[in-house]
Amino acid sequence: MNDDFTISLTPPSLTDSLEMAMEVEKENSRPPCFSCALDNRDGGRHFSVESYLASGSLKRLLLRLDPSPTDYEEDTVEIFGFHWVTEIALVESCRFLFGLLRQHIHKLENLVQMSSSDFGQAANLHSEAGNIRQQCIVFLHYVKVFIFRYLESHKTEDDGLLHPYEELEIQLPSVLVEELHSLTLQIGHLYELPSGILGAFTIQHQAKLFPPSWHLLHLHLDIHWLVLEILHILGEKMLRQIVYAHQFMNLTGENLTNISLFEAHCENLFCDLISLSINKYTKVRPSEALTSHHYPCNCIKELWVLLIQLLDHRSKGSHTESFWSWVNKILKKVFERPSTAEGMSVFEPAQCKDPLSFSWWIITHLASLYQFDRNGNVEEKKRVKSNWNFVEELLKRSTHAQAGVLEEQIRMHLQCCLTLCSFWDLNLPTVTILWDYYSKNLNSSFTIPWLGLKGLASVCKTPLSMLELVKSCCSDQQCPDLYKSSNSYLIFLCILARMMKAATENNVTHPWKQIKGRIYSKFHQKRMRELTEVGLQNFFNLFLVLAVIAETEDIASRVLDLLDFLSPTSISISQRALIWRGYFAFLLMYIEKNMDISVLAEKLSHAFCEKAKEFLVTKNDHTHKQNLWTPLSTYVDGVQEVFETSCYLNLSQEKLLNDGFSMLFPACRGTELSMVLNFLQVVLSRLRSVHKRVIQGPQLGNMGPNAQLPLVAKEHHLAVASALWRNFFPFLKSQRMSQTLPPPQLADTAAGFTLLALDMPCTAPSELQPQPVVSMMQLFGWDDMVCPQLVSRYLSHLIQNSALSEAFCGMGHTSYEALSVRSWFRCILQMYIDQPTDTLTRTDAERTFGKVYVEQLTEMTRLVFKFSEIENIFSRAHFDESVFKQDPKNALIQFIKAVGITYSGLQTVAEKSAMVTKTMEYLGDVVKYVKPYLMKKGPAEGLQLTYSIIGCLVKCWAPILATSKAQQLLFRIIDSLLLPLVVFQQDKELPAVMLSAIRENLPLYLQGLSFVCCQSQTQAAYLNQLLGSVIQQYFGRFLPLSPSYPGIGQHPMLLALCNSTTIPQTLHLRKTTANIINENYLQFKGNSPPPRLASVLAFILQVLQRTKSTEACDVELLLPTVLKCLVLVNETQVKKLSTEILQYMIEGCQAGSRGEPATQLTFVFRQFIQDYTALYDHQVYSILEVVAVLDQPLVISLIPTITQSLKDSEHKQGLGRNTAQREAYKRLLSHLTEAGQNEILKLENEKS
Repeated sequence: MNDDFTISLTPPSLTDSLEMAMEVEKENSRPPCFSCALDNRDGGRHFSVESYLASGSLKRLLLRLDPSPTDYEEDTVEIFGFHWVTEIALVESCRFLFGLLRQHIHKLENLVQMSSSDFGQAANLHSEAGNIRQQCIVFLHYVKVFIFRYLESHKTEDDGLLHPYEELEIQLPSVLVEELHSLTLQIGHLYELPSGILGAFTIQHQAKLFPPSWHLLHLHLDIHWLVLEILHILGEKMLRQIVYAHQFMNLTGENLTNISLFEAHCENLFCDLISLSINKYTKVRPSEALTSHHYPCNCIKELWVLLIQLLDHRSKGSHTESFWSWVNKILKKVFERPSTAEGMSVFEPAQCKDPLSFSWWIITHLASLYQFDRNGNVEEKKRVKSNWNFVEELLKRSTHAQAGVLEEQIRMHLQCCLTLCSFWDLNLPTVTILWDYYSKNLNSSFTIPWLGLKGLASVCKTPLSMLELVKSCCSDQQCPDLYKSSNSYLIFLCILARMMKAATENNVTHPWKQIKGRIYSKFHQKRMRELTEVGLQNFFNLFLVLAVIAETEDIASRVLDLLDFLSPTSISISQRALIWRGYFAFLLMYIEKNMDISVLAEKLSHAFCEKAKEFLVTKNDHTHKQNLWTPLSTYVDGVQEVFETSCYLNLSQEKLLNDGFSMLFPACRGTELSMVLNFLQVVLSRLRSVHKRVIQGPQLGNMGPNAQLPLVAKEHHLAVASALWRNFFPFLKSQRMSQTLPPPQLADTAAGFTLLALDMPCTAPSELQPQPVVSMMQLFGWDDMVCPQLVSRYLSHLIQNSALSEAFCGMGHTSYEALSVRSWFRCILQMYIDQPTDTLTRTDAERTFGKVYVEQLTEMTRLVFKFSEIENIFSRAHFDESVFKQDPKNALIQFIKAVGITYSGLQTVAEKSAMVTKTMEYLGDVVKYVKPYLMKKGPAEGLQLTYSIIGCLVKCWAPILATSKAQQLLFRIIDSLLLPLVVFQQDKELPAVMLSAIRENLPLYLQGLSFVCCQSQTQAAYLNQLLGSVIQQYFGRFLPLSPSYPGIGQHPMLLALCNSTTIPQTLHLRKTTANIINENYLQFKGNSPPPRLASVLAFILQVLQRTKSTEACDVELLLPTVLKCLVLVNETQVKKLSTEILQYMIEGCQAGSRGEPATQLTFVFRQFIQDYTALYDHQVYSILEVVAVLDQPLVISLIPTITQSLKDSEHKQGLGRNTAQREAYKRLLSHLTEAGQNEILKLENEKS
């Protein structure tokens, strides 16, 4: 009692008093009250400015300061509309004033019953109800102020004669207790209020007009709280003396006192608040437990905070019950179950279906309210009073085997427990209780069926995901979706991690030793062998959590020992894969903590070698091989994650790259091989990037603890590189000439090894020395035997690398660009090399791959065009190379044209000779590139590409091919593409697809070859023979049976003759063509015309018409046969074509200013007259009549020849003059002007 008295007399600190004085200056005279209506004055506060917290009312109460220092200072005070003497009103009229209070409460209740939905009355009702509530609050605040200022505690009734007022003053405390008790009886319990009034909790806070029910409900809250305040102030003022109520006794027959009334009212208030929370909990899902608050209104939240502050404050100064004691006592009643209704609590205010979950929920939310201080502000680092004892009981109920608590409930319980761990201090029994439960259920998946896929047990698919999962359990930030994303076991691990971290932060070692001992004791050989795959996952999760926070090496060693208990023969494939993922998760943790991994790596890599060997020797058993692939792929993924997460690769990572990979690679197929190659690319890239960063050394001024790191890291880097060359490269090298199409990753990986040879040349094997980069380029980029898809992808990675270009320049390797261009040339020519010859049999995969390869070539083309040599060629040819970068074929054609133009522009012999050498280096063995197309006679796209590209080459590079250095290549091109042996075999024919390709591109070959024939100084005869052979073989093949057939105008030789621009080459080609036609297609057998005569004549006519010229070779070689056709062939079409040809030739000779063609024309006609006049005189004269119309001077010049032929014919016949023949001749002469008349006179004179 003396202690209590001393504490009660302790004055508030000076700082608190000054603070309160400053607050008083700012506050208004309006008394505090509960308010959840929004107010602009709140300024983002958690509570209204009028609240008991924000107004400072609670703080003044706890510091025993005047409740309202600026109020009630006048002589009189207005209460309930009457004026009273401030200092004596409560003494003289206490019961009357409380009676008025009850009347006003009753008046407000009547107003609630009278209120309607008439919006016109809303404002009046709001104003009237608010006024009544305000008057009630003002009175109760006056009671507080009066007790604090004017109530004396030292007077008693035994002091002798007292003034009546003094007697009333002495009785005032008892009267107050009685009246307050009556007031609590009048307002009753909150949960007893009609639903219409309790429904006011749901009114939106944004409203400005509230119904009377809202005001009545909040007045009840004000009264409940103010009764506690008044009783507390009364007790403080009475110096903790007990105040008895003379007219009342409690239910047990004991006298009612201020203390018993305070406790009774507290209990009733807790019952009310718990009842409201139970009603709200019925609508809360377990997954939303932490986000769904337990208070229906912010005023209820404030009331909870007020109770926390007041009850804990009172418990410090006396032996009264604390806030948690009250809560625990009420919640225990909630747990009590009646015998009549099993499953429902006996708690009177409300029945709770799940008391356990409700208790977890309400305690968690109440614990969060401890963060608010006396002013209602959040105090983050505030030391919070815990309630672990009660929570431990809840945990025991939650984990009791016979309680049958479902996973969906346990998750919610543990989520609440985890939240409490963040509020309260370390509590080891919590972990102990939970571990006792989970150690017995490690094989459980802890799933919730209705959650679907989210609720299924998840065995981590990768080591990194396993480690990330564990790290999330150790994180201080709680996932908002923890209920759905984690099962109860993972939440337990979060609690375990939180407790261990708290112990570590407080430098407490005993809890960790105790936890470790309890956990280790649960694992023995029998238990380990009982673990399923899910159990092993839970096992690893547990020990990874321990390793993250505590002694990593010790825990990892313990894990290895425990896993040795497992029998290798009893471990399933999936379990082995999981165990390896667990190993790798520990490796990743070691790396994260910068710890050497050699011990763990050696154990794991040894197991990998054994399985890789088994995988290699297993050939026919596909199922067994597929089962083996599961752990092997796990190892590959794990090593990849180790390298990806390693910062410096200085922790013995090379031990993971053992010779098991040399056995794994040859046994891999398809997706397996692609996966391992992808892994290898990652390792190569990671090694190079880390090595570059390390060799740069520490930055200037950064000579910290890692200053010696480069020396150590370089040694490990060399070891990693050596392992890669030793265990991976041999397989890569063996696959470069594989008969099957290699996966694209093979090229990517080869490029990675090439760059590794560039960065770390000393690590390359001896077979690649002394210049490993050049050797790698020759193996994968410049070898004509390597698959073009591999070459193009490989070079696309490398030719854009500036460091590689600089390295070749430094080595003096001048052919780097030329050899790369050659490979590009080959890759385009062999674009369709792997496609089936029949387009109908191609699969979708083949078509897709073809599109991908074209895109790959497009990129390679773009990069090749950036070579300095190529840019120089395009520049000198005045080409804009950007136009041709999209289409590889078009780009190659333009490149060929640019080379030809550039060569033609060279002046000196030395420049031309160097250019020829360079172009041959660009070209390589082009015939060898296209040989597969020719042998397979397809596919059509490949043949078309071959003949078009090489045809363009023959035409545009004709000056180059005319040189002695390139002539042999030209001979091979003609022999292979145009004159294969099959064309000379009468019983065989070229395939249609090949003929089609030749037809479309033959003009290019003819024009180029004719140019070479004219320019070449060596082997001219053989070149002319080749040209003639080509014309002879293909003129007839592409000649239609009849001129009426379509295509005569598109004959490739016609196009070659008409589209040529250089005069000497055109004349040579024309002469050779005319000669071949004359010798092979215009020869009569006796008087029988040759086959397809009309088509041949139509071809000749097309040439004359399109070229609009007549050459001497035409007259010399073709005209005699045309004239013969006019004489011997009676077919109308032949005569018509022959006549047109004759006309075009004569007109052509006239246009040629009567040069050589005209002379040749005269010679041909003279010979024609001599050959045919004797037998076909009438036909000859008819033809000459036609000629006379076209060229009269020509026929006049032929008169002597005609006359002499006439006489020779008569002489030969020996019959004298041939009158008919002479008459026909005279008709001809009659058309020849004066010269004809003179000749007629001569003939007549001879007659006479």
